[in-house]
Amino acid sequence: MVTSVRGARDRGVLKAHPMFTLHTHDGIAWADGTHQPAYAVIWCTGFRPALHHLAPLHLHEHQGRVAVGGPSGTRSARDPRVYMVGYGDWVGPASVTLAGVAESARATAGDIVDRL
Repeated sequence: MVTSVRGARDRGVLKAHPMFTLHTHDGIAWADGTHQPAYAVIWCTGFRPALHHLAPLHLHEHQGRVAVGGPSGTRSARDPRVYMVGYGDWVGPASVTLAGVAESARATAGDIVDRL
């Protein structure tokens, strides 16, 4: 765990929660009915696209890929609320590292801030 993440956890501003079961119109919810308002959800999928949970959003194009664009190059073309950091033709082995994804993540964060 990197120092900044450990520090946030230790200060009590970063807390782990079990996986939610539903995106709502204004946040996320769990099977027990607990609801958390959220303006944004940052979903880290890992080393391969794992997008089946996004199927209800109908993001995939006819070729099975999610078209992305926008100022950051990561915003879904079909749903501007969804960003796909680390996804697309540009990614390579370095994109799974903080250094490799930093520029894309920074551009995405800036795009999200501009939209809020």
